[in-house]
Amino acid sequence: MLDFLKTLTDPQSIIHYGGLWLLLFVVFAETGLLVGFFLPGDSLIFISGLLCATKPQLLGVAFVPLLLLLMAAAILGNMFGYWFGRKAGDALYKRKDSFFFRRKHLETTKTFYEKHGGKTLIMGRFLPIIRTFAPVLAGVIKVDFGLFMLYNVLGAVAWIGSFGSIAYFLGKRFPQTEDYLGYIVIGLIVITAIPVVITWLKNRKKTA
Repeated sequence: MLDFLKTLTDPQSIIHYGGLWLLLFVVFAETGLLVGFFLPGDSLIFISGLLCATKPQLLGVAFVPLLLLLMAAAILGNMFGYWFGRKAGDALYKRKDSFFFRRKHLETTKTFYEKHGGKTLIMGRFLPIIRTFAPVLAGVIKVDFGLFMLYNVLGAVAWIGSFGSIAYFLGKRFPQTEDYLGYIVIGLIVITAIPVVITWLKNRKKTA
C-alpha cells in the first residue's frame, strides 16, 4: 500500500509504471475526489507534455490527443466533485478529519471562494488543494450547474493547455530539459503552493 501511494505521489513513476490510463485517473482524482488533494497534478501534466515531446513511446499518444484526454479527465473530475458536494451539503463541514480529509482544506477553499467567486474554479486549477475542493464547495453552495460547467471547461482548458503546451515546446526546443525534471517539479510545487499558504495563513489569523 505504501509503495502504491509513493508511486501516486511521484509524477515520473506514474507515467513510467502506469502509463496513460493511470495519468488520466490521477488527474481525475485530484480534481474530483477528496482523497486527491495530495496528488502531483501540475508537475504530472508538465512532465507528460515534456515526455510527449522527448519520449512519445512512453504514453503512446500524440500531443493534441493527450491534451484533449487530460482536459476531459479534469472536466469529469470536477463534475464528480460538484455532484459529491451537492449530495453531501453542509454536512461535509461536520465530517471528522482523517488521513485523506482535512476540514482546514475546505475552509481555505471557502475563503478563496469568498474572495474570488466563481473564478475560483478557473484560478483554483493552478493551485494544489484548492483545485480539489473548489468543485466540491461549488456543489455544497449549489452554484448554477450551467455556470459551473462554463468555469469548469475554461479552467481545464487553461490549466492543461498551458502546462502541457509549455512543457511540450520546451521539450522540442530544449530536449535536455528532461535532465532537470527534479528541479522543475520542486519549483512548480513551491510556486503553486505560495498562494494557498497565504490564504491559509490569512484564514487562520481571522479565526485566531
